[in-house]
Amino acid sequence: MEVNNLKRFNTTAVCIPSKHYMVDLTERVKEIKKLVDAGKYFSINRARQYGKTTTIDALRRELSVDYVVISLDFQDIEEGSFKNGGEFSKAFARIILDAREFDGLIIPEAIRERFQKLDEKPSDDVKMDDLFRVFRYWFKEEERSIVLIIDEVDSASNNQVFLDFLAQLRSLYLKRERTKTFQSVILAGVTDVRHLKGRIREEDQHKVNSPWNIAADFDIDMSLSETGIKGMLDEYESDHHTGMDTAAIAQLIREYTNGYPFLVSRICQLMDEEVSKMMSLPEVWTYQGFDEAVKLLLAENNTLFQSLTKNLNNYPELKASVRSILMEGTKLTWNSQQESIVQMQIYGLIRNDHNTVRIANRIFETMLYNLFLSDEELKQNIFSREGGLAKNMFLKDCKLNMPRILEQFKEIYIEVCGPLVDRFKEKDGREQFLLYLKPIINGAGNYYIEAQTRDQTRTDVIVDYLGQQYIIELKIWRGERYNAEGEKQISRYLDYWNLNTGYMLSFNFNKKKEPGLKRVEIGDKVLFECTV
Repeated sequence: MEVNNLKRFNTTAVCIPSKHYMVDLTERVKEIKKLVDAGKYFSINRARQYGKTTTIDALRRELSVDYVVISLDFQDIEEGSFKNGGEFSKAFARIILDAREFDGLIIPEAIRERFQKLDEKPSDDVKMDDLFRVFRYWFKEEERSIVLIIDEVDSASNNQVFLDFLAQLRSLYLKRERTKTFQSVILAGVTDVRHLKGRIREEDQHKVNSPWNIAADFDIDMSLSETGIKGMLDEYESDHHTGMDTAAIAQLIREYTNGYPFLVSRICQLMDEEVSKMMSLPEVWTYQGFDEAVKLLLAENNTLFQSLTKNLNNYPELKASVRSILMEGTKLTWNSQQESIVQMQIYGLIRNDHNTVRIANRIFETMLYNLFLSDEELKQNIFSREGGLAKNMFLKDCKLNMPRILEQFKEIYIEVCGPLVDRFKEKDGREQFLLYLKPIINGAGNYYIEAQTRDQTRTDVIVDYLGQQYIIELKIWRGERYNAEGEKQISRYLDYWNLNTGYMLSFNFNKKKEPGLKRVEIGDKVLFECTV
């Protein structure tokens, strides 16, 4: 069917409602506008590709009805302009003049001339307070209130000149009761500039303070809701008539991404542009098509994944913390003063889940598992090698023979590791099993770890392979009573997935144990239990 609508899903630069399928940001923008109307100065700090610039663009359009909006991007100021206050002030004047010339910013002629003269002066003759003096003249002449928005402040956040700029903004804010100043100042970037420290006055060598400690809290949720995603899919469906269940697909996307804007758009983009080459349009927008898009997403080296892995490699302690959460089931209590937790949150790796640290979403979890397992594969790990060599023996009629996979893993584990000893940790078995499983499903399947059951004693691994789900519980043996509870738990979990067969891999320290595979019936469910 030929579609006249030229809209596309977009994952680069700003999303434009007339050109791109996107979640409606109206309610979010209204909430932010309340802060502006209240005269708040605040920072919008979120991880890379979290929709900050798109939100700012929508906010600018909304605010322009009531305010003069100066919307700037610090990426337009080259690095050399931050070497001193004079160079910075001249560069700032230039980007405001450019906003007038090219972006439609309306500036009174007398104010334009002041900015022009400031830019034409030699740098040594310009101080930063010269720039702010021009602003104060502008406040005096302008009938409407002025809002200042600066995007990509991270490009300057480690620079003393930028700290001086924040200090000047702070000084203006503190004078707002007796003189006209900015109605609101909004700084956007990854880093929360409230955490920056600098001297408020150059002559005061001993007092340090945050030059942005006047900033209000910004706690507006910028993730994309399931309802919002459904609205975007409804618009797509009205154009393309695929027959999809938009509510079901929206729920899937939200479950896997936790509403991370780039991931939401990228999955939809892959389904629309790539998965559509593999199957018919009605099939694309089903669980099967979604699963294919997730596989494609996890296989690519996109800019978001590059940023995450770069930050992990640059901060070994950070990488160790994330690995501990995933591989060892470590439970970390949320603490906003703990540096590793703060860094992981800044980079979008984690979220606060009822005061417990969680990996931000299922996509990141699987991407990070793949990263850590690849580190072991590069060491010529025997489990990875054996899984790859035995791959073909586990496939029958495009389905995995999971009982045989468990049994063969048990044989390899006993051969390589010998009897279980007290120093064994659950993560040892989990990591080795995933290393064994990964090459078997590689290219045709995905896996992820159920966060709610990941701890030091129990883990549920969910495998998607060619549209079929396999639920495997990994656990340390804690006796018959504990085992019976585990069987009931996995039975309830199978109900959730509408499955009749489940699998259990137990690591047993009991010397009288009987290693091997057995078939257990629990009500109408069948459970294959393998004991190591």
